[in-house]
Amino acid sequence: MSVDDNAHAPVGHAPVVKPRADATVEEDGRFVLRVRLPLPDSARPRLLLQPRPKKGQSEETGRVVALEPAGPDEWRAVLETAPALAEGRWDAYVLGAPGEERTPLLPGLRDLRTLVSGGGDGRSTPLAVRIPYATKDGRLAVRTWLRASHAEAGRIVFSGRSMTVRARLFGPRLGEGAAALLCRRGREAAVRQTPLRAEGDQAFTFTVDYPDLLAEAGPDDAGTAAIWDVYVRPAAGAPRIRVTYDAASASVGGRRAARTAG
Repeated sequence: MSVDDNAHAPVGHAPVVKPRADATVEEDGRFVLRVRLPLPDSARPRLLLQPRPKKGQSEETGRVVALEPAGPDEWRAVLETAPALAEGRWDAYVLGAPGEERTPLLPGLRDLRTLVSGGGDGRSTPLAVRIPYATKDGRLAVRTWLRASHAEAGRIVFSGRSMTVRARLFGPRLGEGAAALLCRRGREAAVRQTPLRAEGDQAFTFTVDYPDLLAEAGPDDAGTAAIWDVYVRPAAGAPRIRVTYDAASASVGGRRAARTAG
């Protein structure tokens, strides 16, 4: 959904200028916003990242960062890697003079190339990642992840009878007995296990054969789809870690699930 910047401008008046920001996730994990907003040089605007409260809860204190002049009608804010933002969704605003209402930021260009390329794979743990995105009502927000252990899928190759996933593990080390676990959703949950092939630097691959998943279908499953959630067990006896995937960035994102037809 797009937002018309001038949709609410009064008739006969100059259009209301709403700030728009380009967002960049840099190699070292810093989050940079360049805000386009005509203001006098004497202005002291600030960026507000406001954590979105859960249903029924009150709003908490947000993170405020100075917006520094970066050119004609342009301002720049840098969010360092520390202190990390708590995991969740953060809405972006511009703050003006004290007492003025906060102004929502509109999304501009979003440069996520370091996430797509796997840049910053030397990231320390807990893993802290910030992903800018456009909300359903056309505003800029940031999705944040903060995890002591994390596994994320990269390239996925599909063939006629199998699916091969390349992924990377953050936090715990891969050890003996490491495996991928596919857990079927439903009342009669099934678990399929497949070994991992370590590729160095905590990267690994595993292959899932479709017939192995279809073999778990019961007589009442004909013609219905089954969803399998994917986890990695770093070593024998270790707690499992879900494997996440984002189709847009091929990096950190939502839960990865495989789908089969019964």
